[in-house]
Amino acid sequence: MITLAFLFAMGKETKSAINKVKRPSLIWSLTEASRAIIELGTFYPFRLINNLPSDGDDHPVLILPGFLASDSSTVHLRKFVDTLGYSVYGWGEGRNFAHEQYIELLFEKIEMIFSKHQRSISIIGWSLGGIYARQLAKGRPDMIRQVVTLGSPFKGVKKANNAKWMYDLLTRGTSKAKINQDLIDDIPFPAPVPTTAIYSKEDGIVPWRLCMEDYETAIHQNIQVRGSHFGFGFNPAVLLIIADRLRYYDDNWVKFQSSTLFEKLMVTMPVNFSFKR
Repeated sequence: MITLAFLFAMGKETKSAINKVKRPSLIWSLTEASRAIIELGTFYPFRLINNLPSDGDDHPVLILPGFLASDSSTVHLRKFVDTLGYSVYGWGEGRNFAHEQYIELLFEKIEMIFSKHQRSISIIGWSLGGIYARQLAKGRPDMIRQVVTLGSPFKGVKKANNAKWMYDLLTRGTSKAKINQDLIDDIPFPAPVPTTAIYSKEDGIVPWRLCMEDYETAIHQNIQVRGSHFGFGFNPAVLLIIADRLRYYDDNWVKFQSSTLFEKLMVTMPVNFSFKR
């Protein structure tokens, strides 16, 4: 059985490049909450003035929260996606304490949603939720349309994370003999579906370098935005990217390109970033 303690380990950190990744700036960490409040304040006028079409194709979209968060943290994001014209699902498991059974329950949820709609599912995962999303797409690629991750440190953050206490809590008393090393090693690898990894260099919780695919491909893109970790779910730049991404199928998916002045100001165009080996 897959355990979330293992998922939160974010992979075996044997690469020297990962070990050298710096933890987020203290300034960004200390201002996380205040910056998120400011970003939330921009969400409401954005909702009033944006002219995004509401003609989505009604395909299902599953939105997963981060560690210690619940569906209440994704209310604004889910309402936004709903107004675009999609069938939105929360994860429905209360507060995310990273219990091991969550991943199996999410596989069951994916199968239920797919059976109901008979259409592939887009998954948006915030922080830990994005790690779930990637693993779900690896396990059920035939049911997943695309994945969007929001500040998800899937490359491994155990030694470079301002929330290291979280990992210590989750792995306390875990026997190394019980660790599914194959799973741990698999976490950093990309899912075989179109994936957009959104990250911010102003993230005060996890190192931004760990929230990016090692290499961009025809179906994998990294996109930098400006903002806090806690504000990803209502950051206008993130919302614009999500609105754009959801309009694509897996067979016509293309990379995001900034088109408006606002997007060009808020979104740094994707980079092809990789760690030196």
